[in-house]
This record gives sequence, structure tokens and C-alpha cells, in this order.
Amino acid sequence: MIFVNESSTPSFHLTNGKISYIFHVLKGSKILEHLHYGAAIRPRDNYDYLIEREVRPSNNLYADTHTTSLEHIKQEYPVYGTTDFRYPAIDIEYPDGDRISHFSYTGYSLISGKLSSDKQPMLRANVLEDETLIIHLKDIYSEISIDLHYTIYKSHNVIVRRSVIHNKDAKPYKLNRALSASIDFSHNNFEVVHLYGAWARETHMERSPLLKGVQNFSSTRGASSHAHNPFFALVDPNTTEQIGEAYGFSLVYSGNFLSQIEVDTYNVTRASMGINPYHFAWDLQPGTSFQTPEVVMAYSKDGLNGMSQQFHNVYREHLLHNQTPFKKVPVLINSWEANYFDFDDAKILEQAQLAKDLGFDLFVLDDGWFGSRDSDNGSLGNWTSDLRKIPQGIADLSEKIQAMGIHFGLWFEPEMLSVDTPLFKAHPNWIIGNPDKNISHGRNQFVLDFSNPDVVDNIFEQMSEVLSTSNIDYIKWDMNRYISEPFSNFLQRHQQGEVFHRYILGVYDLLDRIRKEFPEVFIETCAGGGGRYDPAMLYYANQNWISDDTDAVERLKIQYGASMVYPISTMGSHVSEIPNHQVGRITSLKMRKDVALFGTFGYELDIVKLSEHDRDEIREQIKQFNLYQTLIHQGDFYRLRSPFEIGLTAWMIVSKDKKEALVGVFQSQASANPAYDRMKLAGLNTDLEYSIKELDSDMKEFSSRYGDDLMEIGLLLNENFTGRADEYWGREKPGEYNSRVFYLKA
Repeated sequence: MIFVNESSTPSFHLTNGKISYIFHVLKGSKILEHLHYGAAIRPRDNYDYLIEREVRPSNNLYADTHTTSLEHIKQEYPVYGTTDFRYPAIDIEYPDGDRISHFSYTGYSLISGKLSSDKQPMLRANVLEDETLIIHLKDIYSEISIDLHYTIYKSHNVIVRRSVIHNKDAKPYKLNRALSASIDFSHNNFEVVHLYGAWARETHMERSPLLKGVQNFSSTRGASSHAHNPFFALVDPNTTEQIGEAYGFSLVYSGNFLSQIEVDTYNVTRASMGINPYHFAWDLQPGTSFQTPEVVMAYSKDGLNGMSQQFHNVYREHLLHNQTPFKKVPVLINSWEANYFDFDDAKILEQAQLAKDLGFDLFVLDDGWFGSRDSDNGSLGNWTSDLRKIPQGIADLSEKIQAMGIHFGLWFEPEMLSVDTPLFKAHPNWIIGNPDKNISHGRNQFVLDFSNPDVVDNIFEQMSEVLSTSNIDYIKWDMNRYISEPFSNFLQRHQQGEVFHRYILGVYDLLDRIRKEFPEVFIETCAGGGGRYDPAMLYYANQNWISDDTDAVERLKIQYGASMVYPISTMGSHVSEIPNHQVGRITSLKMRKDVALFGTFGYELDIVKLSEHDRDEIREQIKQFNLYQTLIHQGDFYRLRSPFEIGLTAWMIVSKDKKEALVGVFQSQASANPAYDRMKLAGLNTDLEYSIKELDSDMKEFSSRYGDDLMEIGLLLNENFTGRADEYWGREKPGEYNSRVFYLKA
């Protein structure tokens, strides 16, 4: 899939017949010029016909030339200066303070599959199918070299990029900027799609025109954050969910990131992504290397849905941690909204027994089981059983719950520390922050300095003691505050610019060690909900709790936006209490189920207090999810109607063989005398005839329809009351906040 044309100006073409990525080496400067990324074209011996070069007012790289200005050349891994005034991919500070580099091509390597790393999460590759091109660059002013990695997958419209910077010099250098990828598009006829939000309203989608100049989405919080997700897409203004070009960028990283788009005065669009250079400065010592996280670039000619499906498929097949003790993703019940901190072992055992009787696979004991934790004021970092609540300890409780025939899970927040703990008293300098200055707190807690290996060791030993002495099948791994004063008492003065990155590497290290020591434990990551919902977390975890907001109506926007890049099978989604604890809204048990159905599916309410009628309904809901789980978690997801545009939200999942589908339709508000509505479906086989049943409506059946019919005309959401007008006036009206789910079978 990688074609190399050897010449004085070598060219490289990565193509799997569906996409093409082409660049070449410039004569003289030996800098890489980008030529094309997008729809596949056939390989050729020469791509000079793609070069655009005119004389423009500018600084030129070489004397007596008028077309060597890097400001007007589309590049692969640009530097600032030497005639390019746009933002660069890399910025190196030399020992004398100078920051001008020139990286020239020196050669390339080809690899079946790809190289891996034990320090950072990365996509896997199949050595029999997937290929990696490594371009070798060297600075003409020093012994700094860069390897640019490009991986192309046989079965996906995806290019994965990263860079590795090596210091082969005898002197130290400072990396002030080291992005994972940069690409220059020849035009600015794009709109940008990105995901923004805050706690309890994460991954809201926004689409807007590109501006001249620079715009970016980023995090400076020590985590990928609730505010912006490490994803964006550039799309043609006419692109819809089903048609048109879309270029998606997703960063496999959980710390401070930068997604930046720069449009110059000649309408060239530079898209770049990587570690946020703000408060970043890496001391590159002699003989050491620095590896950037991966950027996953997905291309689609089939609209935003096509782009999303590329991300979903490549992440399911090459990123997600799929090892689990469960034959299927467990339907869990989490104790948080039922109990908060107020419980004892008798209460937990009663809830667990009832959960087993209702058909749950897993009971999760959330916050409050350790130290002396009756509120969020203390005990983090003291991972020992609270014997006031659980007199015989977690080991005994876990055995009793397992004996009921239901699995048991436990909540941890490993990265945080409270001042009332033995750990803080022994090591007050183990928190992030300068002890000579004010250190702020969030949720009454401080952030442990995971750049210090001793800190990671201590937390690993505490967690390992719990996991090795108890019957724990599941961990909910939480993180409830950001880093606000980035200072490490462990690192030296010249390393303080490394705090954020070393912190997240420490988090990866702990996750990796837990994974290796307890490979059968199922992990769900969380960060006050979606504060760290990113591909890197999914490398270690089976799923992510995407928001603390469990309201069914609010979840429509959250799950819709998240589906832009993340598989449905990774979205922690629960049926919760009413009135909802975040917004106070009352929605039916059915609607709460219908929304949660399109996710991992679980519950978070006090089942002991429910009526028998509600318990019976939950039994049936769990059976329903189990019936369709394979379809939901392995099928292709299509967005049909956006909650950001109209009051009706709709999406559907189609099995890979196109013989089954689930369609969810959600009405946020009721309306009088509604207009007729035909919902055009997607992804079906035009030649297959589908039976249609509406779930939870006594399996109401509709006339069978062919795939082309359903996609060109649509599913009729209104009824035909010809000859039965009296039934119309006497019908049961759906009311506020209603939902419908349709099952289609060929």
C-alpha cells in the first residue's frame, strides 16, 4: 500500500484503493512538500503535476530564487522561520538560545504492521495487512533527527501519524513544541466541526465556517477536559451526514492538547494536532528521544456518518482493550445515585441481591467504601475498607456478593489525595503545586504528582492489595479535578515544563500495570463524567463514563456528539433516578431506557424503592438489551436527525450484514396537531425486504418495506386513521419527552 518513487526528489504515495496520501521531497532544501490527501488516485511514476508554485512577494530560502519561500509551500512537518511565518509543528531551542531549524530528508523505512511503545497508548496494526512508512529527517544545524511515522490500514480510510525526535548530539536541547502531525490543504473551502462543553454537558457539537487566521480547540487543564474533546473535522460546506467530504482528526492522548487550524492569506489551510505547547518544555538530553502521541486521520466521501464509522471501526478493531471476564458487556447497576455516601453492608447486600433477581450482571459499589469517607472532604489516597460501614471489609463483602451469582465492581480515584490521610501526612510534597505558594483545590482534594515514580508505585501497591485480596471484576476509575498549579517537587527546575506530560505518562503507567497484573478486571474510566473521554483512555479501558448528566433529554446531545468519533460500545449510559439529579426533569422509564440502550447500558437508581411494576419493566428492559446487544455494539451507527437543530433526534444502528437494524426516535417536546413526518433511514440493503416492529408497543408491526423504499421515502412516524377517526381522538397521546425504537429484520 506504500509506493515509493526513487529519484533525486523521492515521492511517497500511501493508498489502499480508498484513500491516497501523497508527498515528495523538495530538490535543494530536501524539505517534505505535501501534495494530496483524500480520495484515492492511482499510483504514478511522478507527481510533479500536483506542484503549485508561483512568484509571490515573500522571503525566499535561497538567494537568486523566487519560488523557494516556505510560506507558499504546503508542508508535512513545518518549522517556523526560514521563510515560513505560519505556526510550526516543531520548535527546538538550541543551547545558545537560537530556535531556527532545518530538517532535511535523509531516507525512509518500510515496516509491516507498525512499531509499538510501552510508554504511550497506540493503535495496533496487523503485520499481514497494514503498513508503516517512516521518513527520516535530520537537522542541518545539529545532531537532532526526526522520524515521521505514517501507518495505513488495509480495511480503513485512515492514516495514523506520529513523530519521534532523537537527540544524537552531545548537548541538551529544549523542545518547546512537538506536535504529532501537520497537514496543509490547498484551499479553505471548509467548515469545522468540533465537540465542546462543560461538566454535565460534554461533547456538544458545533459546526462553523473557517476564519482567516488561527482558531484552535485545546486544553490546559492536565486532562483532555470537559471543555473541548481532542477531535475536530474539516468538512465541505455542502457535506451532510450522508454525502460529501469529511476529514476527521482524533488525538490518542489524555493530557493537554492542541487542535489548531490556520488559514493563510492565500487560502491554504494548515491543520495541526498534538501536545499543547503552552506550559510545555521538554529537556531533550543527549542520547534521548521524545515520542509524540498518535493522530488518527479519517477521510470519508460519504459525509460525517462515513467519517465516524471509520473512527468507530478502527478503534474497535485496533485500539480498544477487549479482554474481559464477561462473555458480553455486563449490564451493571451503580450504587451512586441510590446511596451517595450513605450506606452500610446490609444495605449494599440487599441492593445486590435484588439486582441479581432483576437480571443484572454486575453490581458496582461507588464512592464511600474506604477510609472514613462520609462526604467528599477526605480519605482519597487511603484505599482501605471503611470498617464502620463494612465491618468485615471489602474482601468479605465481595465474596458475599459473588456468592449471589452476580459480579462485583468497585470505585477508585487513584490520582487524588486528601489531607486527612496517612499518605498526605507522610508525604505532603507528593501533591502537585509549589509549597511556597497557594495550592488551590477542587472537590476538596489535591492532585498526586504522577510524574514521580514513587507516587505511582504507592498507589499501585494500595490498589493491588485490594484487588488481589478481593473478588473484584470491575473498576470504575474516576478523576474529579484538573491540575491548576503545575509544579512538581520531584522534578528539577529545568524540568518543570514537563509536569503535564510526565503526569499523564504516570497515569498510563499505572493503568498499564493494573492491566498486566489483573488482566481479567473490566475497567471503565471516568473524569467527573466526560472530562477525559479520549482514545488513549480507551486503549486501557473497556468503556468510558461519558457524562455525570444522566437525564435522558440532555443525553441526546451528549451521545450524539460523542458518536462523531467514539464507538457506541464505549459510551457509559445509565437509566437513572427521577426527578433527574442533574436537571430535575421527569422522564418515563421507557425513554430513559431507550436513550441508554444506544450505549453500554446500565442503571443508577435505588431499585429497593421501586414499585413491582417498575421492577418488572426493568427485567424486560435488560432482556431487551441482551437480545440486541451484538447489533448495538458491533453494528454501523448512523445519525439521522440532530438534537442541535430540531426538536426531534433520531439515529440508527445497522448490522454489518445489513440484515438487522434498530432505529431510535426521540421527541424532546410534545406538540399539538403535528405535521406529517417521514424519517429517511440509512445503511440498509436496497434489495432486502424488512419487517418492522416497534418495541415496547406490544411489538406493534408495520407493513414490510424494502431497503430502497425506507431510505428514499422513509419510515412514516404518523399513522393512517382512514375509516377510524374515532380512534384518533381517543388515542393515548405520547406527551412530553417520548421515544420510539423500531426493530428491522430482513
